[in-house]
Amino acid sequence: MASTDRKHANGEDKLVFSLRRERGLASSYLYLFQEFWCPGIAIEGVESFQNYFEAKDSDVVVASFPKTGTTWLIALTFAIVNRKHFSEENHPLLTSNPHTLVSCLEFKIFCDEIHDPLLHLSTMLEPRLFSTHTPFTALPKSLIQSNAKIIYICRNPFDTFVSAWTYFNKIRSMSLPALGLEEAFEMYCDGIVSFGPWWSHMLGYWKESMARPNKVLFLKYEDLKENVNFYVKNIAEFLGCPFTAEEESDGEIESIIELCSFEKMKELEVNISGKLDKFIDNKLFFRKGEIGDWVNYFSPSMINKLSRIIEEKLSGSGLSFNMCS
Repeated sequence: MASTDRKHANGEDKLVFSLRRERGLASSYLYLFQEFWCPGIAIEGVESFQNYFEAKDSDVVVASFPKTGTTWLIALTFAIVNRKHFSEENHPLLTSNPHTLVSCLEFKIFCDEIHDPLLHLSTMLEPRLFSTHTPFTALPKSLIQSNAKIIYICRNPFDTFVSAWTYFNKIRSMSLPALGLEEAFEMYCDGIVSFGPWWSHMLGYWKESMARPNKVLFLKYEDLKENVNFYVKNIAEFLGCPFTAEEESDGEIESIIELCSFEKMKELEVNISGKLDKFIDNKLFFRKGEIGDWVNYFSPSMINKLSRIIEEKLSGSGLSFNMCS
């Protein structure tokens, strides 16, 4: 564990050096770790998450591939679960970035930032809310085997690429040159992106949601944008805390939607000038929030190539996307 098990540090270094590595969009290297491309700074956190996390049946985990609507889903989930605890006027989402309120397991809980992760976890109020980018196949057994709930969100691969390329170029190490669109696109098509390949990430959670629909709720960003009212109710029902008729008539669902809207969150002072973990500007989590922005970046040859990859990788799975253009 990052904070209490330093004696494994040399072993961790040897592990990293033994792995295949490639340049990442934001980091010097991504490492092929347990069959996915893991940022070097996350390997120890993922291993500690796997080895030490003990799930509770009341836990809720928001899982996602990076840049697919994570921030929005975290905010909605937090607001739904905690709707009886906070008033509209004094809600934590008005003064805190969603990623501060719902901690990422591999990047926040099981890393140097929290001195004693197990103590921290044991003192959290239930239901405990977490987020993760870890692929389903790499999740701890305790999480998979428990009755904890997982809500997964994905996005059409075209918009995901544009969002990832613009975001990671902004947070990249200043010692690295910015990646051009075409170079980044080739890496994306090869699946060499943080927590990728992206098709494997999506399919892992998709297949589990088909096999165990009471365990994994699989959402698409586009569907959420199109009918957010329906999916807010869907999330609440999935988590076992459905809205009452009185709550619905009082406009509780609409209040949550407004509180967590892209426009609302983007204009909050904490998301304009605040920082996450002292080095990522909160404003970087709010770019456009649009569907179909990829048409402003893709050439015809890029469209054809990515379309072929999507057809090949998702064929027979039942998972598909409507490409808005």
